[in-house]
Amino acid sequence: MTYRILVAYASKHGSTIEIAQKIGEVLTEAGLQVNVLPVEKVTDVTPFDAVVLGSAVYAGSWRKEAVTFLEEYKTLLAKVPVWLFSSGPMGKGDPVTLVQGWHFPSAQQSIADRIHARDIALFHGAIDMKKLNYVERQIVKEFQPDVGDFRDWEAITNWAISIAVSLRPEVAE
Repeated sequence: MTYRILVAYASKHGSTIEIAQKIGEVLTEAGLQVNVLPVEKVTDVTPFDAVVLGSAVYAGSWRKEAVTFLEEYKTLLAKVPVWLFSSGPMGKGDPVTLVQGWHFPSAQQSIADRIHARDIALFHGAIDMKKLNYVERQIVKEFQPDVGDFRDWEAITNWAISIAVSLRPEVAE
């Protein structure tokens, strides 16, 4: 069987786009048919056999367009395997530890439970000061988070491989 996988994402400054693209590359290399799209470009999930959905996180919340996607398609998503990811924590070390145990937006947890998400991952993010608007730069100056690219490409790749193996066990052989 040829699996068609949707990797949908919501990103503000591009870091989450690159994570979604990496996941798509890994799944494609595993022999899966993959479409990587921003959530606002997805008009139908029924052609897909599985969905990977991710969003950038700001102040513990997913981007509005990712939440809208999750709410709009929750009934259809309950019928296919779904994996969810968030990107955002800055700094070195375990991303869940950096955000004091936060793993997924509590406001969307009931939907994640209802659709039986196979896994929920939290990945480090990136801050590029050149991409921030004036207000965002002021917030960074005030709160002084670590700035830079903290994404762990090995963790992202390994997570994507685990998805591929789940869908195509022969990938692990």
